[in-house]
Amino acid sequence: MSGLHGHPARQRERPLSPAEPRPDGPNGTTAIAAGLLGLVAAAVSGYLPVTLFIGIPSGFSLGDLSPWTLVDLAAYLIASLVLLIGAVSTFLRTTAGALLLIAGGLFALGALLLEPALAGSPAYVEYFRTLFRFENFAAVDRVALLGSAVLVLILAGLPRTFGYLRHRAPAVPATSPSRQW
Repeated sequence: MSGLHGHPARQRERPLSPAEPRPDGPNGTTAIAAGLLGLVAAAVSGYLPVTLFIGIPSGFSLGDLSPWTLVDLAAYLIASLVLLIGAVSTFLRTTAGALLLIAGGLFALGALLLEPALAGSPAYVEYFRTLFRFENFAAVDRVALLGSAVLVLILAGLPRTFGYLRHRAPAVPATSPSRQW
């Protein structure tokens, strides 16, 4: 149907019902929040191994540590690296970013849960009581890691996050220049 002066007629815009998707795409608040919390979790996860490596006295080497302690330190480092890459990838709107955030959160929680088991018998109740007393910065760091890793897992795993990351804006068709008379 033609409008005035032969131009195509515009269709009247009607309000969207709640069931219809928005034409501008899904909301990315959960993905952005997961990415920001992923950056926080990456920083606090990397704190423990970095301070341990910096504070190694002369004459002492990593080979002197038990294998399980090395596994725990490696889990913290892997969690930090995966969370950092996942956060950046999420900001670049890739689905792999959310998957990396989930994997990094699991590594961080695994490292936290492995730590009390290194003492011989896993005394989780005593370990978490000590952490939640906030007596030193290491305890605050671990509680911050626990909270941020859990929130990253929840936010990165939401369908709304994946919907935002998978959504691609429709391609705008190239228009030919109009002739003006």
